[in-house]
Amino acid sequence: MENSKQKIVAGLLGIFLGAYGAHNFYLGYTKKAIIQLVCTLVGLVLSILFIGVFVVLGISIWALVEAIMIFTGKIATDANGNPLV
Repeated sequence: MENSKQKIVAGLLGIFLGAYGAHNFYLGYTKKAIIQLVCTLVGLVLSILFIGVFVVLGISIWALVEAIMIFTGKIATDANGNPLV
């Protein structure tokens, strides 16, 4: 269990930095994390046109839902199948 990830760390990353995909980078879900990061950055750039606000809001909600899923045990393993402790 030396490669085990902390559930509390993953959940808190999801709450506070989830729009940037931090919790998914931590858990090893790199593709999903890159999608969240790129969408957030594009949304921030498009915020000049106001439409980006909705993109960033959507990604933030997605990250918050994943954080809740981590805390409730719906996401119980990292990308390698190791259980969250």
